[in-house]
Amino acid sequence: MNSLDWAVLIGYFGVMVAIGVWSHKRVDNVSDFFTAGGKMPWWLSGISHHMSGYSAVMFTGYAGIAYTYGVTSFVTWSFPIALGIAIGSKLFAPRINRLRSRLHVASPLEYLKNRYDLKTQQALAWSGMLLKIVDVGAKWAAIATLLSVFTGVSLNQGILITGCITAIYCTIGGLWADALTELGQFVIQLLAGVAMFVAVIMELNDKGIGFLDAWDRPELQGHGEPLVGPYGTVFLLAFLFIKLFEYNGGMLNQAQRYMATATPREAERSARLSAVLWLVWPVVLFFPMWMSPLLVESQKPDGSDSYGLMTEQLLPHGLLGLVIVGFFSHTMAMCSSDANAIAAVFTRDVAPVLSKQARAWGERSGLIAARVTTVVFLALSMAVATQVNSPTFKDIITVVIKWVAGLMGPIAIPMMLGLLRPFRRSGPTAALTSWSMGLLAFWLVNYPISWQIEGGVPLQYQVSIPLAVSLILYILIGFLKPEDTPERLAVVERINTDDDGTAAAAVPAPADPVEDAVRVKE
Repeated sequence: MNSLDWAVLIGYFGVMVAIGVWSHKRVDNVSDFFTAGGKMPWWLSGISHHMSGYSAVMFTGYAGIAYTYGVTSFVTWSFPIALGIAIGSKLFAPRINRLRSRLHVASPLEYLKNRYDLKTQQALAWSGMLLKIVDVGAKWAAIATLLSVFTGVSLNQGILITGCITAIYCTIGGLWADALTELGQFVIQLLAGVAMFVAVIMELNDKGIGFLDAWDRPELQGHGEPLVGPYGTVFLLAFLFIKLFEYNGGMLNQAQRYMATATPREAERSARLSAVLWLVWPVVLFFPMWMSPLLVESQKPDGSDSYGLMTEQLLPHGLLGLVIVGFFSHTMAMCSSDANAIAAVFTRDVAPVLSKQARAWGERSGLIAARVTTVVFLALSMAVATQVNSPTFKDIITVVIKWVAGLMGPIAIPMMLGLLRPFRRSGPTAALTSWSMGLLAFWLVNYPISWQIEGGVPLQYQVSIPLAVSLILYILIGFLKPEDTPERLAVVERINTDDDGTAAAAVPAPADPVEDAVRVKE
């Protein structure tokens, strides 16, 4: 990097902070901070939903998969995400929007106290928060890894720089700041992605390699196969099922985008836009990665540095800075949205249980608590990021694929299926049993059982078995021990039916969590 690249990078950070300051004027209460007051346009929500699913892991971990295996990086990652969101646009998006417009909640998990009980809500809230700290920690480590390739700064310095900038704009501006910065980041990503795509095409032409000829080169032997190595049919099916839940709200931040739109219909349109973007845009981003074995030689066994090396080699200064900004935009988009979601879960679901004072928070005190929680979450995730390459967490892609994909299912199953009428018989027993047994299955498959098998349990089973266990138990226990009380059925009906189309109400103060149930007014 030279001074021009640094100017682009510093300018980007400055714009992000400016957007946060501007968005601060639009945040008057907890509803504005967590759900944009239900006033976000569907197209902005869709772009924000799309961008909040990316991170720099794509340019490290998935770049390594593309370098090693080829097009399976698209087939087993962005394609199932696109398909899952498309299905969820009808199945989940409108119902999640009604959580805000009909039940008047600000956290995606806030409704669980009424749908199940307080214990279920707390179990899912605490496990979801802990998982998100690990997940976001991996994202910080990924962007810091890329920053070290280009600038030479240490991993910890890179984590500190990106984390602090993100903390400034997302803390003062809330979800509005997240969405508006993600819109700007989408434009930057568009420019950077096209620049890299064109640069690779030109470099291949200079080497006398055409688009179709490239796949016949020895370096890309087998790279055109859609399912190779550990990424086979079982992995694809498992990943599709996981992403159906994860990217429609199971990881909380995407659920907020659906809640932020004015109506269920707009939430559905938002999801459809995100699905189209996931189907089309990653092809442009992945193409340079697929061609990378022809242009660079990775210095790391997993190929995770291949994209960074190729960028340095092909792009002139200025454009290099733009692509680096693109890396940052991915990670900061996801991490800021995660921070906002977890702040919502803590202040709305957890804090009122821990503190009697939190139950009496007004608009001002609740907003202060939300901002403090956001900073604390980011600080904890940054601390975890410094340990991502330790023996406990291993490498970046292991954390993201195995831990997050494997643990997300047991948390998401009760939350997401609880929205749907066919699962109305499943109550607290089904939810807590499926959650706890799913987590136990993850530990058994990934550690004691894997230790006894030569070569370990294959990746597709590591991530799919916990979700399968949770799903089967949730359905089976709901059938054998139905707990569909009138109060719970009332909650399900409100989620599945529209009101008279009136504007969304502001979010009230958290209800007293000591109560066993909150009566739902019809």
